Amino acid sequence: MAADVAIVINALADSGGGHVVAHEQGAISAMLAAIERPELVHSLTLVEPACLSLTAELPATASHRALMEPLFDARTQLNDADYQREYFRRAFSAETGGLDTAEARRSARRLRLQAPPWEAPLQIVPGVPTLVLTGGWEPLYEEIAGYLQETGALRRVAAGGHRPQDSVDGDQAIRSFIADVGRAMSVQAS
Repeated sequence: MAADVAIVINALADSGGGHVVAHEQGAISAMLAAIERPELVHSLTLVEPACLSLTAELPATASHRALMEPLFDARTQLNDADYQREYFRRAFSAETGGLDTAEARRSARRLRLQAPPWEAPLQIVPGVPTLVLTGGWEPLYEEIAGYLQETGALRRVAAGGHRPQDSVDGDQAIRSFIADVGRAMSVQAS
């Protein structure tokens, strides 16, 4: 997690700050970066956020953790391909393709090296405008989105399953949110 947070913070620092859009486990790094350096994060857009440490006591999160924790515990005993295959089977009831490209192998390796999302030391970042976008298909992500909405985030649902950002409505929700935040920042600066 620390390495991913450093990547986000360095990219933001190099550009003088910006809007952060993150998907699934990337939402953890995005939130941690906003906790550490809120002045660099103009807004957060969290798509299907795997911010399980925020909702650890809620039913869908507890169920997901019970399903996934044995796999995380055994990850050092599996190769990247086997881990990825089992991860996708458990998390999405889906099969994965082969690791026939360098990008697919890198993605599988990265997945196996990720820390369990329920261990992330997350907290809400007051003052950072936040959009949570979900696909409306999975109770786990809807539970997390509901929690974030209760703490002040704007919540939107768009078609597209686990990748609602790829739908026309999801793309528009993200673009509109960032534009609205940008306009508000311009008004505050003047």
